[in-house]
Amino acid sequence: MANNLIKVIVAGVQVVGRAFTRAIRKEFAASQQAAEKAGGGEKGTKSAVATGFHGISLDEAKKILNIDNIQDSENVIKSYDHLMKVNDKSEGGSFYLQSKVFRAKERIDAELGHENETKSEPKSDSETKT
Repeated sequence: MANNLIKVIVAGVQVVGRAFTRAIRKEFAASQQAAEKAGGGEKGTKSAVATGFHGISLDEAKKILNIDNIQDSENVIKSYDHLMKVNDKSEGGSFYLQSKVFRAKERIDAELGHENETKSEPKSDSETKT
């Protein structure tokens, strides 16, 4: 009886070990594929790391902000400000959507290397006139 129990435990441990190994291999392959898709080399690896860190891909960030070119900073800021304003909770908007817009802008800034330039809130009219 004890012998059979030990055999069952060993077999269970082997099954779990194999499944864990397969999961690690799949995750490694997926991260390599993401790095290649992002441009390969060091730039692709950095982009894949940024996607993992921010939890949002560059493509998703571009879709959220409805932009095509992340290099057009004026258009990025304009879209960001507009979406933050229309989703303002005091205006009946959604804090969740605001957070998605903020994360999209943060991801684009990370891609461009401007991690500290994300605005926390749009400028008021009095600030822009001075």
